[in-house]
Amino acid sequence: MIRWPAVRTGMDAEFARREQLRELMVFLSLIVPSIAISFLAVRQGSLSFALTALATILRDLGLISLIAFFLWRNGESSKRIGWSTRKGWRNAFLGVALFVPVFMGAGLLEQFLRAAGFSAPATPTPRWLTAKGPLEFLLAGVLVVVVAIAEEIIFRGYLILRFTALTRNRSTAVVLSSILFALGHGYEGTAGVLTIGFMGLIFALVYLSRRSLVAPIVMHFLQDFGGIVLLPLLRHR
Repeated sequence: MIRWPAVRTGMDAEFARREQLRELMVFLSLIVPSIAISFLAVRQGSLSFALTALATILRDLGLISLIAFFLWRNGESSKRIGWSTRKGWRNAFLGVALFVPVFMGAGLLEQFLRAAGFSAPATPTPRWLTAKGPLEFLLAGVLVVVVAIAEEIIFRGYLILRFTALTRNRSTAVVLSSILFALGHGYEGTAGVLTIGFMGLIFALVYLSRRSLVAPIVMHFLQDFGGIVLLPLLRHR
């Protein structure tokens, strides 16, 4: 069970919650603009893959550095956000095993939503997320690794921890973090956003059941690797 921490030893609970709220507001002020921009990105045909990938990598590295600072400032262990290698290989294998049914379930859900009239992009992968040439494919490999690790730390590890502290309800925290995760994929249309929200819920349940981010990171990596690296590479050939 993930419990909310006291921000510093000796603080009363109400003051600690106010401190956490301020911290969370600072963090959300940094990620909400990029979430809003994701709904406009589908119209930005002039964006290049290299620029998009580099900007995303730098943004995500900056956000996890900020989370690391918050944990250090509060005297919290990285285990509080699921950064644990205990039973790492077992959790990694679990992530691989769960990926197939989750991927298939998400695919069926998206097909149903599209058939029901929810919007979807014209192409599975936008041009600004499609690598071309050896250097861009290498950059795409770095991108999917960084994104899988960073987004699981952000949306499953950190936000669930902080939302749980503020709402005193872990289920609410999971839903809120999954909504933010889904909205960050606005370029995939409403069908894609709802499907990503479903996957976010699954990632959260796996994370909370294992108390480790390893399995969700592996699942997230495989999902992005297929769409951003493998499919464009096969088409490129």
